[in-house]
Amino acid sequence: MGKLSVEEIRKLAVRIATEKLAPHASDIDTNRSFPWENICELRKAGLFGLGIAEKEEGFEFDRVCFALVVREIAKACASTALIQVSHSIVTKAIEWSGSEAAKNKWPPEILRKKVLGAFAVHEPDCGSNAGAITTRAKKEGEAYIVNGLKFFITSAGEADIYMALVRTDPEKGSQGLSALLIEKETPGLSFGLPETKMGLTSTSSREMSFNDCRVPLENLLGREGDGTQIIGRAVIGWGFYGASAISVGIAKSATELSIKHSKERTIAGHPIAVHQAVQFMITDMIVGTEAAEALLMDCATKADSSPDTAVINGLKTKLFASEMAVDVTNKAIQVHGGHGYCRDYIVERLFRDARGLMLHFKTSEWLRQDIAKAAMGI
Repeated sequence: MGKLSVEEIRKLAVRIATEKLAPHASDIDTNRSFPWENICELRKAGLFGLGIAEKEEGFEFDRVCFALVVREIAKACASTALIQVSHSIVTKAIEWSGSEAAKNKWPPEILRKKVLGAFAVHEPDCGSNAGAITTRAKKEGEAYIVNGLKFFITSAGEADIYMALVRTDPEKGSQGLSALLIEKETPGLSFGLPETKMGLTSTSSREMSFNDCRVPLENLLGREGDGTQIIGRAVIGWGFYGASAISVGIAKSATELSIKHSKERTIAGHPIAVHQAVQFMITDMIVGTEAAEALLMDCATKADSSPDTAVINGLKTKLFASEMAVDVTNKAIQVHGGHGYCRDYIVERLFRDARGLMLHFKTSEWLRQDIAKAAMGI
């Protein structure tokens, strides 16, 4: 594939999202079916290769390009966008911290074959607090023996390779955490039933259970004890920009649908667009969406030019964008009136999907705490 500009890649994402993803998004949501057809379309277009080195025939573009592509996919299907973001976190972690064996194996597999990545951090007793993780990886010969439980894992049971945060040293607190690549077919790895969630219904969110899983030492990312740093860099410093872009994409879709509806819906012979109350809501939706998008692009640009700022800027844009999307989609339902509360209308799905982004990765409360601590140096 020849070298494409960022704008050409964005337009490619628009075309795929509009022609291939959007027509089936409501059915996928209703049936809670994992969107393999969507993933295949993105693979064929090369969009699952964002961030992978050009020598491996990937696009190797930055956070700005990544966010633009995810935004367009999310406008059509937020579940598909979240699966892609989860996948991209693993590809970046391998690029940045993988062993030579991992770098030689997985990027070509991801680009040329049907390989999907996912990451596994959360556990029932730790929530967003990674330092409380108890899943244990004990070194034994040429492998780690992994035991424990993860939950709310996007693409669980569907992905082929999982980046799992595990405890390799129980005496060192957060310094005793490491990141391992664990393949789906590893003996002892099993998956629970998909969670019946309010929104983002097609992401195959499940429990993962590790029962004496034997994982080769070469599947360690970085060194033992680097897990927190690897997760911070790959999830917050990369994935949060994708998560923010999902929220922006959802809000843009809700705003466009609301403008269209307000001009087409008539009461007493007049479109509801003439009413000041509707105009005020539309204005707030436009301004909120554009403000979040501007913050996302600014933070992504800063992170691309100064990687040391990627984590703090990722936290800020994730917080603002996710809360904005809930507000915008809530207003979209109000603009649509009773119709907006019905599943026949897309804005109902958009609200449910937006609400999930205030919980995925890190909750708004954890984000506020992390941002404040960074600002105050504590």
